[in-house]
Amino acid sequence: MLTLKGVYAGYGGGDVLRGLDLSVVPGSVTCVLGPNGAGKSTVLRVVSGLVRPRDGAVLLGDERIDQLTAPQVLAKGVAQVPQSGALFPRMSVRDNVLMGGYLIRGQRELLAERYSAVAALVPLITERAGTAAGNLSGGQRRMVEIGRSLMLDPAVVLLDEPSLGLDPKGLAAVAELIGGMRDRGKTVILVEQNVRLGLSLSTHGVVMEGGRVRLHGTAGEISGHPDVASLYLGALGRKA
Repeated sequence: MLTLKGVYAGYGGGDVLRGLDLSVVPGSVTCVLGPNGAGKSTVLRVVSGLVRPRDGAVLLGDERIDQLTAPQVLAKGVAQVPQSGALFPRMSVRDNVLMGGYLIRGQRELLAERYSAVAALVPLITERAGTAAGNLSGGQRRMVEIGRSLMLDPAVVLLDEPSLGLDPKGLAAVAELIGGMRDRGKTVILVEQNVRLGLSLSTHGVVMEGGRVRLHGTAGEISGHPDVASLYLGALGRKA
């Protein structure tokens, strides 16, 4: 179980998350929705250790991880895939993926085993192994970015806007990959602006507004909730 309790966090002295409480079911795919500025991406950065909370706690199981550095959180089994531009364009697909295993770089057999497992989940990695990452399409780059994040066999994968800038073919490939991660028992948290797509890929949904969770339930419950439109548009405060 991944749990955030009363988390306050932000940038430059200002809080973006304001007492956020969130529990994520192991093995689920949870889509985090909300208007711009709601704090969606900040949730991922807090969980991955890129942003340290001012107050509150983040727990992975029974262990607090909110005071760990990003590499330490990664070693605990939490990997984040940023929005875009995370690949080294002049390096091959294979080398980009292997970079994801830098924490186990001295364990050659394990590194090779992990690479084979990721390539089985993402066939593109084998098909385009020698291709410079900069020559891939947007959807292909996204697949490689996600594949690289799996090299340490994380229990939790954080995806920030996985559909950003993708054409229908790229969207279909990423959707299939997320389904494959779910089938393998990964816990996936994705931030997504495309509400319909995000919920279609997910088992659970969260709607944020003002740095807090306003709705939390199954994907079906969230997609059918009468208040989703107003919450998503940040209109909650105008309903009083």
